[in-house]
Amino acid sequence: MAGRNPKSPRSIPLQEMMVGSLRTPLGGLIARPWFDQVALRLLARWFFPLSRLWAAARAAEGSVDRYFAETPMEPQSRLRPLVETRLRRFETVRHEVVDMEARWEAAFWGEVSPGADALTEIEHDRLFQRNGYNTLRRLFVPLRLKGNVTPVHWDTPTPDEVDGIYGAFARDPAAAFEAPDPMPAVVRSRSIETESRRDYWLRFHSPSERMNDEVIARVYEPKGVDNPPTIILGHGICVEFDHWRGLTDEADALVALGNRVIRPEAPWHGRRVPTGRYGGEQFLSTAPLGALDLFTSAVREWSVLIDWCRRTSDAPVAIGGTSLGAMTAQLTAVKSRYWPKRLQPDALLLITHCGRIEDAVVHGSLARVWGIAEQTEARGWTPDLMQTYAPLLDPDGGPVMAPGNIVSVLGSHDDVTPFESGKALLERWDIPHENRFIWRCGHFSVPLAMLRNHEPLEHFSALLKRLS
Repeated sequence: MAGRNPKSPRSIPLQEMMVGSLRTPLGGLIARPWFDQVALRLLARWFFPLSRLWAAARAAEGSVDRYFAETPMEPQSRLRPLVETRLRRFETVRHEVVDMEARWEAAFWGEVSPGADALTEIEHDRLFQRNGYNTLRRLFVPLRLKGNVTPVHWDTPTPDEVDGIYGAFARDPAAAFEAPDPMPAVVRSRSIETESRRDYWLRFHSPSERMNDEVIARVYEPKGVDNPPTIILGHGICVEFDHWRGLTDEADALVALGNRVIRPEAPWHGRRVPTGRYGGEQFLSTAPLGALDLFTSAVREWSVLIDWCRRTSDAPVAIGGTSLGAMTAQLTAVKSRYWPKRLQPDALLLITHCGRIEDAVVHGSLARVWGIAEQTEARGWTPDLMQTYAPLLDPDGGPVMAPGNIVSVLGSHDDVTPFESGKALLERWDIPHENRFIWRCGHFSVPLAMLRNHEPLEHFSALLKRLS
């Protein structure tokens, strides 16, 4: 943030210190179902409403009138001075972040390299400033305290509108998930390096006409490992690993175990967030169209990354993820049967997943916080109409890899991606019991538990080594 030294110890975010504490014995007490109830309340009462107010500020660009137009609040005259003050502070940081992103772009993708040390410093500063920008949600706490704020700016489509876009694809799923031919060009950035790993980014144009944007993925590559296996690892809804500091992340452990990890930014997350939205909001606000757009796009984008992996390595290629990323991975594992053999992944890692998308985005506890069911019903959606699009959203049929090449981590108390739904998928796919890790956790405490218990990741890494 402005006015602070990024290298000062005092600049270490609270979330980084909290994550560090979770690796101590304290983490064993926190990573329990009680934590999930607290986390859900905080998300419902604070994070999502503040995210909506923060996103409105992005769209407003300093205009109080535009800000009120983007929020569910009445444009009360008594609030104008407060909003004006908050927007002025917000705009200062927003412009700094825009300038920093331009500097990062030139350094990592431009014609002239500034040198290894400068690249490391620029990336440190970028992440520091972007994290500070994201935490400006706190500016709008006074507005949140003035009354209820809906967590999503809704733009729910009608069944006829969705039928016009995806009706034919629902009857021919293979066409919706067809791998691009030819593949889009993939460009690699310059790298930053530490003693143990090398990080760089890939970018390419999305093969999805619905997205029509640029996909970017961060690559974490271990040093000293000859031809490592690769894991394409998807993130959860509203999670943006490349823009927050101190998030719990399985990628670090997987790289330490000798794997190359690729973290693509999902549609409408990170650098792909539309103006006036927060990360993942577009997926929610346009349900069920958002789910159709995201999954059909992300699966095809992953085909491009798999192709890049095959061209840069002859080691196994796995896919996986957490929550939304896990749902993307399991759908890719099924729909890749439509692709050439070389594009089909070799293994699958699923963390906090469920067997049907409806179980999560309609019936899950977080979906109830968002109010998706009420919004879609008001626009004429019925359960039967929703089921029309199940072939494009659910992992029907078997995956392309053998059941023994699939590892799953589930929380027995997960009601966000409901546990019973995920367990049913494991039964349907006949996943070996030694590949099932079922912990007494909820949706949010499973990743916390994995900070201290790497057994599932070690098990999956050993599996990949056997495939090499």
